[in-house]
Amino acid sequence: MKKMILMICGWLLLVLAIIGIVLPVLPTTPFVIVAAACFSVGDPQMYHRLETSKVFGPYIEGWRTKQGISAARKASAIATLWVLMGVSIWITQKLWLTMLLLFIAIGVTIHLLLMKTKKL
Repeated sequence: MKKMILMICGWLLLVLAIIGIVLPVLPTTPFVIVAAACFSVGDPQMYHRLETSKVFGPYIEGWRTKQGISAARKASAIATLWVLMGVSIWITQKLWLTMLLLFIAIGVTIHLLLMKTKKL
């Protein structure tokens, strides 16, 4: 039963991580890391697939080895965040939502900048 619950949680978290790739309000990395933790017990085969994935593997490795993420990935994440936030703000054109999105973008940017940068 425990493995089944962890597997279901892992899949739900992975779906949120995938949504977070295109929706800047959701942070991708924490969802991937927690999903990997769930899969490590609930579905070891899926954990291995995540760990060796070209998209998610580097995030899991950086967390597991405590090396952080590369400067290029940080820059890419921040650039993507601000472009998508800009599009969201342009589409909504509501002051309160603009302020909320800017607050979230600033918070996520600060979080990314404070994350340990992987040395090459």
